[in-house]
Amino acid sequence: MPEPKHQIRARYTAATVTVYQAYAPELGLPAAQTGRFPAAWKRDRMTWIKPSFLWMMYRCGWATKEGQETVLAIEITREGFEWALANACLAHYERGLHSDRTAWKRQLKRAPARVQWDPERDLQLQPLPYRSLQLGLAGEAAERYAEEWIVSITDVTATAHAIHAQVVEGALDAARELLPVERPYPSSGTLLTHLTG
Repeated sequence: MPEPKHQIRARYTAATVTVYQAYAPELGLPAAQTGRFPAAWKRDRMTWIKPSFLWMMYRCGWATKEGQETVLAIEITREGFEWALANACLAHYERGLHSDRTAWKRQLKRAPARVQWDPERDLQLQPLPYRSLQLGLAGEAAERYAEEWIVSITDVTATAHAIHAQVVEGALDAARELLPVERPYPSSGTLLTHLTG
């Protein structure tokens, strides 16, 4: 069966879900050491979290892009993740989903979280025909993320480099073995209905 166009795929447990972010070492390393973002982390800016490891690799260039050399796996509560989804607005106007463009702009301005669906990536970072969730957190959502939702922060930069090395060698099966196992995230009921066009 083909993958649904809009589906959250993630590493998760009964209580937590893992998302990824990439930072410069001066932010990422202290965060991984203490399990909290350091004081230099800007709470007043939108922060984007990604449940897809490979989309994170696409975004940070396998942890080689400037300012994104440290990849963090951040385990957060499912309760917090689902609160963000419930309070999110789609980042773009979707005819039929929003009553009109003005109503969407008003909702976007008010929402503490926003959602983008971007093409998922394969091991060579090429786009796939289905989408991957990016969840932007601002205001109350960013505050809750930093203060309440985080269970653990792990530096997975070495894993990113090891997988990339296998990809460069053309050993895609070996690379695949090293990937975090991501499964479709349970989204019964109305969890995503306001976020998929």
